Amino acid sequence: MNRERWAGSRIRAGKIAELIYPRHCPFCDCLLSGSEPYLCRKCAASVKFISGPVCMKCGRPLESDTMEFCDNCRRREHSFLRGFAPLTYRGMVQDSITRFKYGNRAEYAAFYSAAILKYGRAHLEQWRPERIVPVPIHPDRYRKRGYNQAEEVALHLSRQLGIPCSSHEIFRQKNTRPQKGLTPSMRRKNLSGAFAAKDGIRLPERVLLVDDIYTTGATLDALAETAAEAGAKKIWFACISIAPGQSI
Repeated sequence: MNRERWAGSRIRAGKIAELIYPRHCPFCDCLLSGSEPYLCRKCAASVKFISGPVCMKCGRPLESDTMEFCDNCRRREHSFLRGFAPLTYRGMVQDSITRFKYGNRAEYAAFYSAAILKYGRAHLEQWRPERIVPVPIHPDRYRKRGYNQAEEVALHLSRQLGIPCSSHEIFRQKNTRPQKGLTPSMRRKNLSGAFAAKDGIRLPERVLLVDDIYTTGATLDALAETAAEAGAKKIWFACISIAPGQSI
């Protein structure tokens, strides 16, 4: 098949897919038109990325530009070097991610990955990750949900950046209880031994971890420790959203 016919078949397949699985706005969940690639026009005008001073470790918004780190990162060391998220986890972002995880809206990943790239491209170009590793979910949860929301975002990033995605080299061997409502120490205890790398797996030196929400960093710390055991030397993260300091 020549390039023109191949391109035409891809366009037709995309249009058919949209008829069967119509795209929804990640924030109001209304159906999108063909001229609205990620968000409806109304929501596109109201979405705001994190701006102003942020924590130099996790990217959480800070109250003052004289601060370098958030309270959480001042109190404890992390197993990753640095990370960021474009959105604050509250309001319509929080509602959107809830639908993304539990409402069969895996399609939202296209917008989330685009937001991560637009907001954090300078970081990614500086870090030059060689592998993308999404936070894995336990098989029981995968069967119930039908997909891993972090993996959906990671796969989009992989295609857009041309960086391989390791979706199955590190797995969740412990079906942990939900982190919501747990104290920071309880979160770390809950995730102890949660992740493991498959036998013989060796990750490259520079690795980017991907998740949906950053709260205290306990999940990413646990995953970073496992990635380091599998050979990674420099580990960063990118998340869709980050909890404001007062919610920790």
